[in-house]
Amino acid sequence: MRALKSATTAVCIGLAAMGAATSAFAWPDKTVNVIVPFPAGGATDTIARAVSNHLGTQFKQTFVVDNKAGATGSIGATQVARAPGDGYTLLVASLAPFVVAPHLMKNLPYDPLKDFSYLTVAVQTPNVLVVNPTLAPKVNNIQDVIALLKARPGAVSFATSGAGSSDHLTAELFWQKTGTKGLHVPYKGGAPAITDLLGGQVDMSFQNVNAVIQHIKSGKLKAIAVTGDKRSPVLPDVPTTAEAGVQGVEVYAWQGIAAPKGLPADVKAKLHAGILKALKDPALTKQFTDAGLEVVGNSPEEFTQFQAREFARWKQVIDTGGITAN
Repeated sequence: MRALKSATTAVCIGLAAMGAATSAFAWPDKTVNVIVPFPAGGATDTIARAVSNHLGTQFKQTFVVDNKAGATGSIGATQVARAPGDGYTLLVASLAPFVVAPHLMKNLPYDPLKDFSYLTVAVQTPNVLVVNPTLAPKVNNIQDVIALLKARPGAVSFATSGAGSSDHLTAELFWQKTGTKGLHVPYKGGAPAITDLLGGQVDMSFQNVNAVIQHIKSGKLKAIAVTGDKRSPVLPDVPTTAEAGVQGVEVYAWQGIAAPKGLPADVKAKLHAGILKALKDPALTKQFTDAGLEVVGNSPEEFTQFQAREFARWKQVIDTGGITAN
């Protein structure tokens, strides 16, 4: 009887090992849903569709992008957090649902530190401080901006794509580091904010480089400084905030890819390798870099550590600034 039990145990262990060994091979054997927690047509949506198309070709399977917008990205993020961790649901999102929404919204139905398997930061881009055409002749550098803010405290308007957005938080961080305060003017998205900036209805903004690069190159907006730790390749003549004399405002907007927690290690490795292959594709790399985006493609461990640092950093900025979701 003991020998029979041992044999049975050995068979079970062998079958389990075989199942684990073949699960990555089997994945994906059905459609993979890629959730984008923002409207179609934006930067995150564009990135998700480009990577998903490449993954579909690689794995000869359908990757369907589904836009679930709302509540600073938390609606789509919640759907992913509640999905099975089997590799058939992915989240492509900006920093908003990963590190901002948890500090702005009460009773968030997911925990970004526990409920996701982080795969990679796909791309990043610094923000750039731009001023409207009316101010452009009078504002030539970041010290001019600071002088203007101190001369008109709380009156110089900063357009943002919404409360808690990357451009809003960058402005708040800039005010905190320079001892100044501007007038926050939130919009429902980056496009209307940029439209009013071009029209002179608002004074300035920290916008993602990729969102305003064409307006800078055409001379419709004036670039003052970028928030990266180095100059942007698409704006080589524009200094960083640190070069311009303001330290501690190194900020990148970024888009990352994650899955629900519990993702099997072999599926995670296969999926990560496929995403990196997509990001390194010359055509995709050119598409992103031409738009002012920098391809990152880090490891799951690096993304997890980065997310934790960003989570703590923006909590401090939000708490200090008394920022709310409204």
